[in-house]
Amino acid sequence: MVWIIISAFILDYFFSEPKRFHPLIGFGRWASWIENKLCSPSVLCGGLAWALAVLPWVILACVASYFFQDSSLVYGIFSVFILYLAIGWQSLVSHAKAIQTPLEQKDLMAARVAVSMIVSRNTSTMTDNEIAIATTESVLENGADAVFSAVFWFMVLGVPGVVLYRLSNTLDAMWGYKNEKYLYFGKVAALLDDALNFIPARITACLYALANLNRPSFSRAINCWRNQSKACSSPNGGPVMCAGAGAINATLGGKVIYHGVVQEKPAMGVEHSPLSNSEMISKACNLLNRSVMLMLAVLISLSLMPM
Repeated sequence: MVWIIISAFILDYFFSEPKRFHPLIGFGRWASWIENKLCSPSVLCGGLAWALAVLPWVILACVASYFFQDSSLVYGIFSVFILYLAIGWQSLVSHAKAIQTPLEQKDLMAARVAVSMIVSRNTSTMTDNEIAIATTESVLENGADAVFSAVFWFMVLGVPGVVLYRLSNTLDAMWGYKNEKYLYFGKVAALLDDALNFIPARITACLYALANLNRPSFSRAINCWRNQSKACSSPNGGPVMCAGAGAINATLGGKVIYHGVVQEKPAMGVEHSPLSNSEMISKACNLLNRSVMLMLAVLISLSLMPM
């Protein structure tokens, strides 16, 4: 299994995600079609929509895994390909760099457009510091969603597990909003995504704390996770972002605008960060990269241990 995970990360490192014909784009259209047919302020309709959107593909993954299991080579290639499609490591880093560059060039309009590609909050009036904070939060939180959670569910349930997780996470991104349209319809998608991410998010927070390999960084990460995450609205995003912010010595949170509504996110990380906006984004990307390397090193070490 470890060689499958490593191979998927190698593919992602060299090719990133497919620019055209990505299966998740097709799934998004499929889910939108189901939403148009069933969307109503009803938890029952939302649960039915989730099942119709996700379960056929999970069943297909189960059937394919069953038929491929007789050939370890074919099953391995199939698994590498599916896991590669499910992780978004280099895509996430590339999006962050695309925001960092115009920030460094003082091109605020271009930075606002770039950050709007990875966050759901209103970006049209963001300051350069708010852009850097939003980008850093996205790298840290989506590092859990797009990297470590996918690997976790692949290790637990194989290809069906990573398909279940990735599609559930995609539906949460589409339907998991607490607004008038999705408050009830998207509740099942949001709750299932929270459940699937509960353990992986805490593994991610541990990786963020350990990845910097120095005691002050580790202590800050653990203290921020322990003392600040309970104030966060997300049960999984809180531990991940607080630990990550502490690890890189950043100050996150503050005022955000979601769908025209101003919200005050709780403080995460240190009280007064010494980092510039560009340094904050760069350190978040480096932390994600080191955490990936740490995870792979641990998996390789465990695979070499005598049974």
